[in-house]
Amino acid sequence: MNWDIFLAPYAQAVDELKIKLKGMRKQFDYESRHSPIEFVTGRVKPITSIVEKARRRELNMNKMEEEVQDIAGLRVVCPFVDDIYDVAKMLRERSDFNILEEKDYIDKNKDSGYRSYHIIIEYPVETIYGQKKLLAEIQIRTLAMNFWAINEHSLNYKYSGKMPEEIQNRLKNAAEAAFRLDEEMSKIRQEIREAQQVFRRKKD
Repeated sequence: MNWDIFLAPYAQAVDELKIKLKGMRKQFDYESRHSPIEFVTGRVKPITSIVEKARRRELNMNKMEEEVQDIAGLRVVCPFVDDIYDVAKMLRERSDFNILEEKDYIDKNKDSGYRSYHIIIEYPVETIYGQKKLLAEIQIRTLAMNFWAINEHSLNYKYSGKMPEEIQNRLKNAAEAAFRLDEEMSKIRQEIREAQQVFRRKKD
């Protein structure tokens, strides 16, 4: 397989989606409204990770486009838990891609403690050979959830998915602490938003 050719449309999809999602955030800024989006990142899954996932799931390498949903990955990070659902609602109302599946790991977190909201989309990319529809995954999470997930991912990589039980337990405790932080911050979100508006007015 020529990986450069295979991954090029995914890189294009990530670049285009980052611009569009960041554009949503700017629209709130232009209107001096609270933005449910803190920041947006995106990446194309590394080749080694794609091959490992295909091997683990016993996938045919020729069917990866249909079977692997997160080769193109976007991450939308939000200030508050409620913002996650606001962003999901805005994405449902868009007409430039189709939503195929939604997975709520906030209402029902994974056993590891992982929390996030996943949306699987079908995104059309214009190539020199015509339109190509690709699968992409958009993860929506809070700052606290993102901090936990980044560190959990690093530890999983370090231990090749076989993390010591003590560290697993500490991660679960940390996940609950992060969620309690989100809950507490949500209780004072109106005060925080008002303070941010005062700050913006002074800056302007």
